Amino acid sequence: MRLLLVEDSERLRRNLAKALSKLGHAVDEAAEGEEAAATVLVNDYDVIVLDLMLPGRSGLELLSEWRQRRETVPVLILTALDAVEDRVRGLAMGADDYLVKPFAIEELVARLEALVRRSRGTGDSRITVGDFQIDLAARIVKRGEVEVILTAREFSLLECLARHHGRVMSREEIEAKLYGEAGSPVSNAVDVAVYALRRKLSPGDSPPIIHTRRGIGYVMQEKP
Repeated sequence: MRLLLVEDSERLRRNLAKALSKLGHAVDEAAEGEEAAATVLVNDYDVIVLDLMLPGRSGLELLSEWRQRRETVPVLILTALDAVEDRVRGLAMGADDYLVKPFAIEELVARLEALVRRSRGTGDSRITVGDFQIDLAARIVKRGEVEVILTAREFSLLECLARHHGRVMSREEIEAKLYGEAGSPVSNAVDVAVYALRRKLSPGDSPPIIHTRRGIGYVMQEKP
């Protein structure tokens, strides 16, 4: 899941970004309205976390602009406990959900994943490639009847490749999906991640499901 976190409190923003990144999600950050508006124009997100009280342009102004432009990305707004009117206005203007501060990171993640699943449609929650069944909602991977245990980052990589199965994805595309616009600090991070995922998906002499296209990238498909 790639998300934009718009929050002017540096401490809260950094803590949330760190926690979400550890769970395998790619997080871009914005501290004020203009920065958020510019970022959405050049990047695609699965979901946006939007604080309403921002310096410069408010969260409500941004939300109104996005919906007038017919941006369909799900938006979860963050509000103060007593900001009932703002919550109502936000939902009326097109926000998909809200969360009252303070909140537990587990609840934020659960709400974000629910919004993403809903936006993708229920028919998009399961992907089959060869003898692999990938349940995106439950985050379960099986090869035949055997479950494959993956880390959060490995699952995100698998989801990225599975959603585009049959198409070669460049290292740059994969890196953007996994790490956001900041990229990975390690130059060969994608290659290392693919190698580790491939070993888990195809141990021993099992036929591989992820194939290398030398000089181009990687593709997930049943046959090379």
